[in-house]
Amino acid sequence: MAGRGRRPEHGGPPELFYDQNEARKYVRNSRMIDIQSKMAERALELLCLPEGQPRYLLDIGCGTGLSGDYLTEEGHYWVGIDISPAMLDAALDRETEGDLLLGDMGQGIPFRPGSFDGCISISAVQWLCNANKKSDVPAKRLYCFFSSLYSVLVRGARAVLQLYPENSEQLELITTQATRAGFTGGVVVDYPNSAKAKKFYLCLFSGPSAFLPKGLSESEDREEATASKFTKDRVLHRLARRGVVKKSREWVLEKKERRRRQGKEVRPDTQYTGRKRRPRF
Repeated sequence: MAGRGRRPEHGGPPELFYDQNEARKYVRNSRMIDIQSKMAERALELLCLPEGQPRYLLDIGCGTGLSGDYLTEEGHYWVGIDISPAMLDAALDRETEGDLLLGDMGQGIPFRPGSFDGCISISAVQWLCNANKKSDVPAKRLYCFFSSLYSVLVRGARAVLQLYPENSEQLELITTQATRAGFTGGVVVDYPNSAKAKKFYLCLFSGPSAFLPKGLSESEDREEATASKFTKDRVLHRLARRGVVKKSREWVLEKKERRRRQGKEVRPDTQYTGRKRRPRF
């Protein structure tokens, strides 16, 4: 499970690792933007929210707001929390539409019970497994995080946390503390046979156990390799993965077919599918 080379969380606390230079990469590196957007899309898909109904969501480890941008594009409202001032400053410079909060998730999520309809997190939870101070106890910080997360979610809501576990022991530590806090659920692994595309998503239910979605495989969704380049421009309405324009007919048909594979009820395709509608006042 461990990634190649030195893992970021081994270099020190996240508020120091994610400095201005690192934040700049998340704003200008098109490959990084693409990866974050894809994982946010997948996390939102695994939340299994009702279609066409805006929800109030929590983004833990929101960083520069890339995942939040996707939530906004899908019509949801969100609040982001992050421990890095530099990343949040970059999010403010980008004028993200969500509300932002500086905070350490290992000390708990500071919101009222039942505040959110769901939660996503991209590449953040594994940071709690490292002790950067003598007072840091990973198991206690994980339990504090999960217990407070359980509290701030509406009963029956889901949390989908994408993470990079270093090994099976670390993944067991994380899932054990989530279970202690009251969550049910499991781990969804996308592309388990791929060294580069493999992704772990911890899907948690704050109510009775629900159906755990299946992971994606190479046969279902072949990803194209993309080169890394830097740009100051934001790519808002184009999915770099396939070059499909967001909200286009092709994009809508693809999304509907993906929901059919998940067993969801989807309206039949017609000549009007994906057709632009006049704005309402």
